[in-house]
Amino acid sequence: MPQISGKVAKRAAGRPATKANAAQEPRPVSDKTLRKALGYHMKRAFNVIQTDLSETLKPLGLRMLTYTALVLIVDNPGLSQSQLADAMDIERPNLVVIVDELEQNELILRERVPSDRRTYALNATLAGRQLYERAVAAVLSHEARLLARFDAGQLEATKTVLQSIRAEG
Repeated sequence: MPQISGKVAKRAAGRPATKANAAQEPRPVSDKTLRKALGYHMKRAFNVIQTDLSETLKPLGLRMLTYTALVLIVDNPGLSQSQLADAMDIERPNLVVIVDELEQNELILRERVPSDRRTYALNATLAGRQLYERAVAAVLSHEARLLARFDAGQLEATKTVLQSIRAEG
């Protein structure tokens, strides 16, 4: 029997089942047509990965975007905010919130570049580098767990396909 949402269950409580009530009950939604598209499967798989990744990063005080920014900053000391926005493929105004959060949590330093006072260089603090180490280990463990049923050839082929799609975009 399909699950009834809380609102529907409250309205139906105490009423005898009738054809009118049955017509209001939610029925399974078919995604048969959508399943013909690879992009739909990619999005659904990403949703699973993203949900699990969020749970993995939460105890570390990170979100997917703050994790990505921290990793890029640690791996590229002195990176400018513009370079970071380009690498993350996000608008610069949206990046400011992420950089502010990392800076407020004392994970990075934002320092003016002496040769260009309009540009900030981003560098990780010791706390940022330590969190980076723990977060990268947690993310690699998360991926290993989610992808354990696939062999190395399948994973490499998947990466190749995704990289080719990305290169076309």
